[in-house]
Parts: sequence; structure tokens; C-alpha cells
Amino acid sequence: MTDWTDGGKEPALTLDCRGQRCPLPIIQLARRITDIPVGAVVEVLADDPAARSDVPAWCQMRGHSYLGEPAEGRFAVRRTA
Repeated sequence: MTDWTDGGKEPALTLDCRGQRCPLPIIQLARRITDIPVGAVVEVLADDPAARSDVPAWCQMRGHSYLGEPAEGRFAVRRTA
């Protein structure tokens, strides 16, 4: 297992966006990231192929850390601000 969730801990928040198309997963991420503390990880479950490029792009634009896609359709983001 990769170290995408703070050393194996569960993510602070999991957003199940499966079945939602672009831009809905990113809208959910943007709305909910402030629900977790700075330094915590949010996991986005998304089956829209656009999420593979949208999540890292959103992180770069908003200053959060994109931790990768440890499994297909699972995207990890660390809140940094």
C-alpha cells in the first residue's frame, strides 16, 4: 500500500462521486475540502474519465497536494490551505 493516507490511516473524508460527470466531482471536492483540517486527506471516488486530469489540475490551481490515484477511480488530495 502506498503512503497516500497519512501512513495508512483512513482518509478524513471520502467523497463518493461515482456516476457523476464532469464537473460535478470537482464541485463536490471544492465544497467539501474545508470540512477537513489542514494536512488531512480527502479521497474522491470518481468513475468519470475526466477526473484523472481534473483532480490534479484543481489541486494545482487551488494550492492543495495531489497525492495520486492509488487505485483506479480513487484520488487522494491533501488539504494544504
